[in-house]
Amino acid sequence: MTKKIVLLAGDGVGPEVAGAAHRVLMAIAAKQGLSLTVDEKLFGGAAIDATGAPYPEETAQACGSADAVFLGAVGGPKWDDGGPRPEQGLLDLRQHLGVFANLRPITMMPGMEARSPLKDDVVRNVDILIVRELNGGIYYGDRVEGEENASDLCAYSRGEVERVARIAFEAAKGRRGRLASVDKANVLATSRLWRKAVTALGKAEFGDIALDHVLVDAMAMKLITTPSSFDVILTENMFGDILSDEASVLTGSIGLAPSASLGDGPGLYEPIHGSAPDIAGQAKANPVGAILSAAMMLRYSLDAPEGADAIELAVQGALQSGCGTPDIGGTLTTDEMTEEIISRFS
Repeated sequence: MTKKIVLLAGDGVGPEVAGAAHRVLMAIAAKQGLSLTVDEKLFGGAAIDATGAPYPEETAQACGSADAVFLGAVGGPKWDDGGPRPEQGLLDLRQHLGVFANLRPITMMPGMEARSPLKDDVVRNVDILIVRELNGGIYYGDRVEGEENASDLCAYSRGEVERVARIAFEAAKGRRGRLASVDKANVLATSRLWRKAVTALGKAEFGDIALDHVLVDAMAMKLITTPSSFDVILTENMFGDILSDEASVLTGSIGLAPSASLGDGPGLYEPIHGSAPDIAGQAKANPVGAILSAAMMLRYSLDAPEGADAIELAVQGALQSGCGTPDIGGTLTTDEMTEEIISRFS
């Protein structure tokens, strides 16, 4: 059965890393006999330039009928001076697809410790899965714009908390059996609801999982001082956005980090880095985060876990052999790094 992927290249380095992921997917499909089709659509700033909207109706229709959606990156200073913003398209896309759980693995590959900005003994054995609630909180609340006063409403329901917490608990069952839930319950009402809901779900359905509650400011510190002590980390939307970017540099570069967003419809896959307009078009972008996101797509949406395993092993082999783009101290271009990975498919 042919699986349909919609590719949203987006802006900045988005087309470069999305193109790398596309090449890897086609290469692994040819190796393993997978039937995939890739349909590229406009999205983000590129869509604003062409149609006036960051998430045009044609793109929305294609995404809604796909088996999975792959996104490069969106945004850039070109669209900062008023009018539609590319990032609004991303919020609309997530809401349209019904994705509510963002999975961001942060894994230190053996032998790569020296590329981290932290000491080897701090980052050795880091293997974290961050599960971020993606479809609620302050990013989706009512807001008031203003020159003198402005406000953003942060709101959560118990049901929204429970559905993402259940995914985090289930992930912990398949890993090391530990879950750290992040909140700001000493200050925020939404965080107090969050903590109560997570605690109750843990007691009712996941008594075998060790659950800890960590305040967000303490977590920001502990991710730098003792990152290897964490297994699965569960967070609300904005906290997860910030903490996952912080955690991504543990492995040496935000360009290495993939993500999967899952929910009620097609999964959404994207590297967690931004559009990096300062290096766009220079062949310097690290494709690894995008390529590993493609592996997650194979595993979670396309029923091809063997393909995911093959990609991840090839990436590990390339990195451990010293291959890399400039952000991790290497000299390879985006295309050269991509070819190094493809060449390792057995």
